[in-house]
Amino acid sequence: MHRCHPIKAYDIRGHVDDVTPELARAVGEAFAYLTGATTIVVAHDMRPTSPALADAFTAGVTATGTDVITLGLASTDQLYFASGTLDLPAAMITASHNPASDNGIKLVGPGASPIARDTGLEDIHTYLHTGQLPHQPHSRQAPASAGRVHPADLHDAYTHYVRGLVDLDGIRPLKVVIDAGNGMAGHVLPDLLEDLPLAVVPLYFELDGTFPHHDADPMNPANLIDLQAAVVASGADLGIAFDGDADRCFILDEHGALVPPCALLAWLAARLLARRPGAAVVHDLLTSAGTIEAITEAGGTPVRARVGHAFMKLAMEAHGAALGGEASGHYYFGDFWHADSGALAALHVLDALGHSDQTVSHATAPYRRYTSSGEVNRRVKDAPAVLKAVEKAFEGRGFIDRLDGLSVSLGSGRWFNLRPSNVEPVVRLTAEAPTDQAMGELRNDVLEVIAGADEWAPYVPGLTEPTEKGDVAQ
Repeated sequence: MHRCHPIKAYDIRGHVDDVTPELARAVGEAFAYLTGATTIVVAHDMRPTSPALADAFTAGVTATGTDVITLGLASTDQLYFASGTLDLPAAMITASHNPASDNGIKLVGPGASPIARDTGLEDIHTYLHTGQLPHQPHSRQAPASAGRVHPADLHDAYTHYVRGLVDLDGIRPLKVVIDAGNGMAGHVLPDLLEDLPLAVVPLYFELDGTFPHHDADPMNPANLIDLQAAVVASGADLGIAFDGDADRCFILDEHGALVPPCALLAWLAARLLARRPGAAVVHDLLTSAGTIEAITEAGGTPVRARVGHAFMKLAMEAHGAALGGEASGHYYFGDFWHADSGALAALHVLDALGHSDQTVSHATAPYRRYTSSGEVNRRVKDAPAVLKAVEKAFEGRGFIDRLDGLSVSLGSGRWFNLRPSNVEPVVRLTAEAPTDQAMGELRNDVLEVIAGADEWAPYVPGLTEPTEKGDVAQ
């Protein structure tokens, strides 16, 4: 029996002692049966264990008689490009922004469609335990022959396609510091940025999955210190940081200050809506109210979705959205199979800045209207009971909805969302208000209710405890 706890809500991810070649082979076999495809695309990132996991996954797929197209080293959005252009299911070996001790597998259906717990991962979990998929209960006969492996190089095709999505002609010269975090951004950016009027100061472009300088997780402020220092020291116009598999990017202004992802989404949305009035823009439930206001003011249609790439992509497709974004730094594009791409987001930022005479701080200032707590995590004994206690405490004080956990809108720009973790006894709180003081008071009010409902985790002012490493943990 396989150890299945690496299977999360949206991917398979965990310590390398758990995400083994044996597991990868079994997942590859299950994925082939699940999709029923004749061919599956496989790629991997730069982590030391990734090539062996990719080989094992490929062996599992071909054992079912299914062919495999292998891309070798690729960013996650390069895999999405392959899945989209070839209309094939695909698997990416990566642990994204997790530390070097981890690895994992991201799975998508044809056209880069999402595969998550409710759309395939739970079936794979069952297969690893029973050898059968729930909807295919009968034994299978061995294939007449193993599937074949076809190496392919789609790097140039990806570069040409992504560059064609953004109008970078005539942008003004810019100095930009880019921290690739020793991740896959170092693989895709040199060609994507070629021939542009950019003075690039590169940090950590060498592919190295041991992450010798810092973890490739820009959500952690400690991992932005080198980039911030380089932006200030070089007098750069902006800084850009990527996570390990380059499906997210974060922007620093000319002062080295982080541009909140919600403000960046609003900036990009306003520019896009000038060309596509009325277009839908999808946002998650943790997105700032200021961003939603800005989308409406620009003539767009804001659409709420639950947190997580599967929900975002489904909402993007359902509404024909042109753009989407999460507070975690994922940006989704309607002309990129509704998928997220850090590189494409970065090119849109260069387009916006390069066709403007403003600085990043001035261009994004109109979209920084409220103060957010960020995500505050608390361990609890009983997450459902805690959510019920918080709902009862705020009953009658504002509008309550339960699209994703518990959201409460209290008026005057004050709101909070409280969500249970998918894999741990943890609740995640995000609060927002017009001022630091009002936000702090709201955050503390909710945390006091949580502490009173569950004495295991009394509130300590200013303490945050990020505990989950998946992309869902904002």
